Formats: sequence, C-alpha cells, structure tokens
Amino acid sequence: MQLWLSIVLIVAALLIGAAIGVAVGIIYRKSVAEKEIGSAEQEANKIVSEAIKTAEAKKKEALLEGKDELHRLRNENDKEIAERRKEVQRQERRIQQKEETLDKKIDNVEVKEERVNKKLKDVEGKLVEIEQIKKSQFEMLERISGYTAEQAKNYLLEQLEQELTHEKAVKIMDYEQQIKDESDKLARNIISLSIQRLAADQVAEATVSVVPLPNDEMKGRIIGREGRNIRAIETITGVDLIIDDTPEAITLSSFEPVRREVARIALERLISDGRIHPARIEEMVDKARREVDATIKQEGERAVMEVGINGIHPELIKLLGRLKYRTSYGQNVLNHSLEVAYLSGIMASELGIDPTVAKRAGLLHDIGKALDHEMEGTHIELGVNVARKFKESDAVIHAIHAHHGDVEAKTIVACIVQAADAISAARPGARRENLENYIKRLQKLEEVASSFEGVERSFAIQAGREVRIMVKPEIVNDERMIPLAREICKKIEEDLEYPGQIKVNIIRENRAVDFAK
Repeated sequence: MQLWLSIVLIVAALLIGAAIGVAVGIIYRKSVAEKEIGSAEQEANKIVSEAIKTAEAKKKEALLEGKDELHRLRNENDKEIAERRKEVQRQERRIQQKEETLDKKIDNVEVKEERVNKKLKDVEGKLVEIEQIKKSQFEMLERISGYTAEQAKNYLLEQLEQELTHEKAVKIMDYEQQIKDESDKLARNIISLSIQRLAADQVAEATVSVVPLPNDEMKGRIIGREGRNIRAIETITGVDLIIDDTPEAITLSSFEPVRREVARIALERLISDGRIHPARIEEMVDKARREVDATIKQEGERAVMEVGINGIHPELIKLLGRLKYRTSYGQNVLNHSLEVAYLSGIMASELGIDPTVAKRAGLLHDIGKALDHEMEGTHIELGVNVARKFKESDAVIHAIHAHHGDVEAKTIVACIVQAADAISAARPGARRENLENYIKRLQKLEEVASSFEGVERSFAIQAGREVRIMVKPEIVNDERMIPLAREICKKIEEDLEYPGQIKVNIIRENRAVDFAK
C-alpha cells in the first residue's frame, strides 16, 4: 500500500515537476518572444522612420528636378515662341514687300493699258484710212486693168494653178527617180546579201535513167520470149525501155519521173534476183512503188523540217516529196523549192517582215509541177488550185499565182518569191539548156512579136516566159490591142517550141513632151 502510495506520489511529483517545467519554459519563451517582438517593433519603427526620411528626401529631390525640368521646358518654349515670332515678322515683311511690288506693277500696267488704248485708237483711225486708200487703189486698178476684183483673182488663181501643176510634176519625177535609185540600191544589197548567206550548190540532173547490166546476156532475159517481159515492164510501169547497142546498159525513158524511178528500182531488183517473168515483174513493181511512196513522204517531211515551217497538209507534203523526182531544165525542183524558201526567208528578214510566210510561199511556189504531168493546166494554175484546196493562206496562194508574173504581185511576199525564184533559176549551172538554142529561141520570139503591124519594139523577158510588146499608139488603138495579143499568141504557138507557156504583154502609151525655154 505504501509502495503504491509512494509510486503515486513520485508520479504526481514528476507530473507536477513536468508541469512546473513546462510552465517555466512557457514563461521563459514568452519573455524571450516579448523581447524579440519589442526589438522587432523597434527595428520596424526605425525602418519606417528611415523610409519616411528617404521618401521625403526623394520627394524633395523629385520636386527640385520637376521644377528644373519645368524651368527648362519653359525656357525652350519661350525660345521657340520668340523664333516663331521672328519668322512671322519676316513673313509679314516679305508679304508687305510683295504687296508694295504688286502695287507698283499694277500702277505700271494701268499706265501701259492707257498707252495701249491710246495706240488702239490711233490704229483704228489708221485702219479706216488704209481701208479708204485700199478701196481707192482697187478702184484705180479696176479702171486700169479692165478687170473686176473677182475676175482678177480668178485669173491669178488660174496662172498659179498652172505653175503649181508644172512644179508638182517636176517634183514628182524627181522624187520618183530618187526613190527608184534608192530602192534599186537597197534591193541589190538585199539580194546580194541573201545569195552570199545561202551559197547553195546546184547540180544539174539527168532526165533519163540508165540501169547498168552485169552482162549483155541480161538484155535478152529482160526482153523475154517474144518480148513478153519487156512488154510487161512497159505496161505495168508506163515507162519505155530503150535497149540498143550500148554495152551493159538499158535506158529508161518517161515524161513522168516517179514512174521512171519505180521502173528503175524494180528493174535493178529483177536483175539482181535473176527471176524475170511477168508475175515476178508485177510483184517487184508493187514493192518498188511502195518504196518510192515512202521515199516521197520522207523527202516531203525532210523538206518541211529543213525549212522550219509547220501546219502543212499531209497531201501537200506528199506533193513536195514528188518534186524530188521532177526536174526543170535539169534542175531538181525540190532542191530549187528549198533554195527559193531559204532565199525568201532571208530577204523577208532583211526587210523586217515575217519570214515564216515568205519561206512557206517559197517552198510551195512550184507545187503544181508535181501534178502537171497528170492534170491539164500550167503548173501555176495547178499550184493555186491545190493550195486553195488544202486551205493555204491568201498570201501564199497569191505568191504562187504571181511568181511568174501571171498576175500582178500585190504583196511584198509575192515580190520576194518572184526575186528568189529568178535568183535560184539564174545561178550558173542551175539549169541546163544549150546557150545557142536559148538565144535563138528568144530572138525568134522577139521576131514573131515584131512581125505584126503597129509593133514598135518587143522584148523577151523572164527566160522567154514573157514577151513585152510596145505598140505605136497612132496605129494600134485600145480596141485593137486584145485581138493583136490573140494573133501574136497563135503565131507563137504555130512557129515556136517552148516549155510551159509564154505571156504576151502589150503596152500602149501616149506621151506629151514639152521644153521650158
């Protein structure tokens, strides 16, 4: 019992000691905290007082700076106002000076205006006096000349018109001669430059084909039994085979060059194959014809590509290819057409016009020669018809129509194609014809034309394609010209042999000549 009491007392004592310790600790911490709070309050009060002092100092400093800035701005404003006042004063002085100057000028103008008015009055008086003098002089002139003023004016106008007509005619002739000289010089330069830039070679081509044979025995095999092989070849190809004493050679003759080429290819293949009979002949001719058609197409496409034009109808391209086998006086017509196209393009570029149209017209100008062995008409008429059929432009059709002077050339392109065609045909070696026969043909043409009554002179031009006839106006009148042209054409057809056609151009003119002395 005492033990438990002792334990309880000890525990109670411990609890009381702990409580007293806790209380003492609390009292101690409180005192410490109160001391710290007091010191903190003192520190805070100190900081606040220092902040107040600093703020008052900054306030004073800011007030001083504001006053200084205000003073500075006020000084600057005063200076600016002073400068503006000075500027305004200067402007006022200038305006005042200008007003004074204007006042002076106005005064001067008023003085001058008074003088002018005075002079106008004097002039009006003098004009009245002049009118009176003029009237009296006109009356005097009418009495002396016997003409009224209107009659005299008409007379003078007639005289002046006559003089002006003469002067105008003289000036026109001078200008025409000057323009002609300049045009001739320019044309020569352009043509010579075009020829130099082209510099194409021309080689005359034969109009017959010669097929070489391995031996003379082959002639007999080609003729065949009772001539059946040669008859089959001539019938199928439409070409004449000339087998004569020429060793190891057969000549093919035909007016149509494509047929002649087909016959040449077929005959060469028959000779190399060795089997010659009508069935084999027909087979070889068909193959040769297909090969020539392919070659024609390729040559036409090559020509179009070389010239650099497009949009040509496929049928026209085939006709161009056919010109590869067509010659004119030994000149290959396709090469001639290409040369004319090149020359036309060069001259068109020199003249500052579109060279594409000129090259197109030059390439197609002789397209009718691909048809003139199969259809009636001149190569010009056939070319115009086929170009119109395949929707060529009017400029190209006109150039084709006018390139030999059948119609008057009305466009620059037509004139260019005319010149290019003449240049190509006139190149040395381009066309082959015996010079003596050529000269005789031209002389005979002029003799036939000059043999008619009323013909004064005749000239064969354009390589004999045209004869220009000057008639005497007092013998051949306008009504007589058409029958005379018809008679000369008939005479030429009867007496001469010539390629193509000849244009008969009759010229009749009256001239009035006078001399100024």
